[in-house]
Amino acid sequence: MSETNKKSSRPTAPGFQNVSRETRQRLEVFISLLSKWNSRMNLVGSGEISRLKDRHIADSLQLLKYIPSGATSFLDMGSGAGFPGLILAMALQERKEARFTLVESNARKCAFLREAARLTDIRVQVLNRRLEDFRPGERVVDLISARALASVDKLSHFAQPFLGINSRCLFLKGQYLDEELTKASKCWIIKSEIHASQTDPSGKILVVNDVQARSGNVNHV
Repeated sequence: MSETNKKSSRPTAPGFQNVSRETRQRLEVFISLLSKWNSRMNLVGSGEISRLKDRHIADSLQLLKYIPSGATSFLDMGSGAGFPGLILAMALQERKEARFTLVESNARKCAFLREAARLTDIRVQVLNRRLEDFRPGERVVDLISARALASVDKLSHFAQPFLGINSRCLFLKGQYLDEELTKASKCWIIKSEIHASQTDPSGKILVVNDVQARSGNVNHV
């Protein structure tokens, strides 16, 4: 498992009432756009449209409490339909100095993310790139997020080049997190905390404060 690992009980679930009126307006625009685009491309499962607010959006919004107040540079890995990166960007637009980068390898999903950002008038950069294509040290960010992207082992591999001294990762994970951490510990020294998801009884939030490769861990993924 990780080198420092704490677990918490399940707090109260977040909702639209926890964000500003401007954020709620942006989220409504986003929901309408996603519903339209989903009929043409598989952004989320067809049965998930009715659960956007109480499942997918709430899943993303619950990360707000773990974001340091001084964080200004954000990187969302494998952004897909915008969870959690685009949702967090909508909720944090009052941080005028904040810069959000969404990385997605699927060009059609990138087109959706750019249109959603345009219609909701938020400041984000959408990169149609593979995470593997970034060079170590190409950029350092304050906060990295990811949802349903990969195992902790692979997430560590993807995130480590972007991490500085005070960087933090927020990963939305499922019921097998403990097993993933055990596997990842063979290649990585991970300082982390585990928090219960507010939206999924079997879900977890992995807050990573540091990731260091163990000796001999080179391009193992």
